[in-house]
Amino acid sequence: MTHEALFEKLLATVRKNEPEVDLGVLKKAYKFALEAHEGQKRASGEPYIIHPIHAALTLAEMSLPVCIIAAGLLHDVPEDTERTLDEIETEFGPEITKLVAGITKLGKIKYRGIERYIENLRKMFLAMAEDARVVVIKFADRLHNLETLGSLPPKKQYRIALESLEIFAPIANRLGMGEMKGLLEDASFKFVLPKEYEWTRNLVETSERQRHGYLEKVIGLAHHDLNDAKIRVMDIHGRAKHLYSTYRKLLKNDRNIARIYDLIALRVIVPSVADCYAVLGIIHGRWTPLKGRIKDYMAQPKPNGYRSLHTTIFCEDGEIVEFQIRTPEMHQAAEYGIAAHWAYSEMGKKDAIGIESNIDWVTQLADIQHELKDKKTYLHSLEDLKIDVFRDRIFIFT
Repeated sequence: MTHEALFEKLLATVRKNEPEVDLGVLKKAYKFALEAHEGQKRASGEPYIIHPIHAALTLAEMSLPVCIIAAGLLHDVPEDTERTLDEIETEFGPEITKLVAGITKLGKIKYRGIERYIENLRKMFLAMAEDARVVVIKFADRLHNLETLGSLPPKKQYRIALESLEIFAPIANRLGMGEMKGLLEDASFKFVLPKEYEWTRNLVETSERQRHGYLEKVIGLAHHDLNDAKIRVMDIHGRAKHLYSTYRKLLKNDRNIARIYDLIALRVIVPSVADCYAVLGIIHGRWTPLKGRIKDYMAQPKPNGYRSLHTTIFCEDGEIVEFQIRTPEMHQAAEYGIAAHWAYSEMGKKDAIGIESNIDWVTQLADIQHELKDKKTYLHSLEDLKIDVFRDRIFIFT
């Protein structure tokens, strides 16, 4: 796709999310970035401008405000061209410039041993504490870099993928950005553990092909019962589990895919919390729930703010299926986490359920940056804030 066509796709995405929005600043940012990056090529040979447009498109798909999307278009200009932040401020004003400056300040995250690792975490957390929007733009930037790693030497592929898996994805998870976490993990998984990636992908694809018709049947039965109960169903759809999280579950379950009950979950979206509990009762009226597999994340949200009702049931023909039941606001929060807060603010909505805990969590980070110098204390403090960056690591302090 040409950069012109890709930019048109970006504009169409923004219009779809917000029909009345003024696209002038995006057109201006595109022209500015196009001129600044003129003559530059990616390692793949593509014009460089393709990269910032892809990053901006990822941000637009999260329904984020135009200022964040414009910063996505401009994010590499100060670092990789002769155009300066002062010029950007003259053209676009202080808010967009602040975001671009934050990305430039964040710089290149490198994965180099424990000291550098902790310093990189400090840098990411400080950027979040100052303005979490910067880190979300960085996620979009990193995601496209991962998707185009094939043009780089193998050692560089591995390093970039590993730091994405070890630093970026866990932070996305703690910010409640479930979809971004999954995308970053899957794009990294392919380069960090290529054989395991292929094995998992083949296993999942085979299972999905076998279950497709079955799940359509279950969706039809659920629709029928909910319609009879006069519950307005906004959507029911299947959600395939991301490959890396599937791989981690396979390792815990003796590599037996039949023991992963949420490999393909059915999501039911209904208007209100009361409707969610009503749906749960109706599903349990038709099918038998598995003992210990009913989880009420509405009453007790996850640390990252995730809210939903989960139930795993013995379904038709004895097959096991997981249902996830939530409102549209909960769905947005589950997919986009803290980013959903800015989308809701831009659209004048206030019911950004499950996001407040992420905002509170980000504000706690600033204190940690300034108060803690000892690396052992720093790591323990991060654990207290419930960030799972260290899930498979043992640190030895000398």
